[in-house]
Amino acid sequence: QVQLVESGGGLVQAGGSLRLSCAASGRTSSSWAMGWFRQAPGKEREFVAVVRWGGGNTDYDDSVKGRFTISRDNAKNTVYLQMNSLKPEDTAVYYCAADLTYYTGSYSARYWGQGTQVTVSS
Repeated sequence: QVQLVESGGGLVQAGGSLRLSCAASGRTSSSWAMGWFRQAPGKEREFVAVVRWGGGNTDYDDSVKGRFTISRDNAKNTVYLQMNSLKPEDTAVYYCAADLTYYTGSYSARYWGQGTQVTVSS
């Protein structure tokens, strides 16, 4: 059993910053790729960012490149998403994910958190 608990969401004005955290517990593995997805109202869930086991290998969706930074602390079993220069279109429920894989052009994950709301006002 794996548990992922997100924190750090909230309401912020456009141009502001938020830092999301995801604490993993249970039968986790530091070799897993960890990441974040988001789902806006009326839209499908979409990939945001991934960090692989060593922490130095990351990937981002084009919409957040240069604004968001993903990182991980394996000693704490925690992954972070630093979000800067936030835009109203970043408004969504953000989901932490564990054991990501990349296949046929998209990412999927085996484990999911419950999500945390991020709202960016204009």
